Amino acid sequence: MLYFIARVILIPFIYLLFWPKVKGKENLPLEGSAIIYANHTSVLDPILLGCLLPRKIYFMAKQELFKFPPAGTVLKLLGAFPVKRGTADITAIKTALRTLREGNVFGIFPEGTRSKSGNLQNFTHGIAAIAHKSRAVAVPVKISGGYKLFHSIQVTIGKPLDFKQYYGKKSSSELLDRISEEMSEAVKSLA
Repeated sequence: MLYFIARVILIPFIYLLFWPKVKGKENLPLEGSAIIYANHTSVLDPILLGCLLPRKIYFMAKQELFKFPPAGTVLKLLGAFPVKRGTADITAIKTALRTLREGNVFGIFPEGTRSKSGNLQNFTHGIAAIAHKSRAVAVPVKISGGYKLFHSIQVTIGKPLDFKQYYGKKSSSELLDRISEEMSEAVKSLA
């Protein structure tokens, strides 16, 4: 409930301050499990996607954001859950898989941190492992234009990827490298 109240409050500010343009909304599955993954340039990215995309997104967020009790409580009420960066956080992966099993939308910024330069960084294996194990479609999103006040920001949503060709294969570093690379290339190819 808080998620939708926050959206109602924030959407006018997003449109007033950043004049967003969204391309490819037809590529978003309106039901069923889906992974939304995007490049990460600002702390505002999850707010932007949460306001502009029609379904509730359960975001994975760095554990440090949950250490301050009021902020952590609000993040959890909004559907976010913590991840320990730099490790294979099994609890966070299980939470993401449960979210997808329940038919929800899981959101992640697979670079693992914000890119100050705006260049897409390497994706972690975590996103590939979640895509492989969950068998959910993965929807690439590119955020471009920067967060300059009163200038347009562009959100481009690509066609969903599925990795059926990998489902029967055992998870390995090579397999996760291939999936990560395909996911990264899908974001890079968005105009």
